[in-house]
Amino acid sequence: MFKWLSKYFASPSELYKAGILGMNSRNFKFIAKYNKRRRYPLVDDKVQTKALAQKFGITTPRLIGTIEYQHEVAHFQEMVKDWKSFVIKPAHGSGGKGVLVISSHNDEHYFTPSGRMLAYKDIYQHLSNTLSGLYSLGGQYDTAVLEEMVNFSHIFDEYSYQGIPDVRLIIYRGYPVMAMTRLATAASGGRANLHQGAVGVGLDIKTGKTLKAVMRNMPITHHPDTHADLSKIEVPFWKEHLIIGAKAYEMTRLGYLGADIVLDADKGPMMLELNARPGLAVQIANGIGLRKVLKRVDKYFPKRLSPEERVDFLLNYDGK
Repeated sequence: MFKWLSKYFASPSELYKAGILGMNSRNFKFIAKYNKRRRYPLVDDKVQTKALAQKFGITTPRLIGTIEYQHEVAHFQEMVKDWKSFVIKPAHGSGGKGVLVISSHNDEHYFTPSGRMLAYKDIYQHLSNTLSGLYSLGGQYDTAVLEEMVNFSHIFDEYSYQGIPDVRLIIYRGYPVMAMTRLATAASGGRANLHQGAVGVGLDIKTGKTLKAVMRNMPITHHPDTHADLSKIEVPFWKEHLIIGAKAYEMTRLGYLGADIVLDADKGPMMLELNARPGLAVQIANGIGLRKVLKRVDKYFPKRLSPEERVDFLLNYDGK
């Protein structure tokens, strides 16, 4: 872990020596340089992302339908009548805002994975709020996306509290360069969002094994609710995770992006969503600065390879 993590403050020189990528540097040297704004809708709109992923052979949770206008909300029950479980998301949401997971329902009541019971009027209000832009980027009018609930692998049962764990990959110029898994906690309300109190576990980019674990930017060794030993995590189908991340570059032509991937018990790794402005907390979870890693890609990693070839190069790369 970074030496400066033992302090409350760190000087700019200490951060620089640690290879930390700051927000300004990320925005100007990488996002502005490698991410053309005209391509942002490909990742900011979850409906577009799903359609594009299908063209590139990337598995995503199945789309049940979309609700674009207020009068369509009345048809919600008909849309989900054949689905035992489902998820409602804002098409232009971020940070997990507005995501509602329903694990079961009947004609009158809807139940979340935590056992919370909602009435139809609660779902109706949530959909209306979504359409009004309450959860969207910039507050613009939005679309409600209904998709199947991931049947997440029981391999991670002891590592997550009432929520689906995911893997966040940072992709730079087509190469996965840093990874972490995000684990829900009671503090995060069952959501895998670090800023809400989820656990971030840094993963070795070649093996998918634990490097470090943090919660609210402080190092931890065990999950605060399940008490599972976080050092024992090893994500299965790791190469498949990396290939999905590498393909996300072909999908979007965004040179710096985040890919969120979940492990379904039946379908294997599935892409949940992409992010053109991924956060920087992955550095804390890994105990490694991104700046040096990105420079290494610029200097040593070949261009014009297929996604599979890039992943093979990464897995066999033995440079420092």
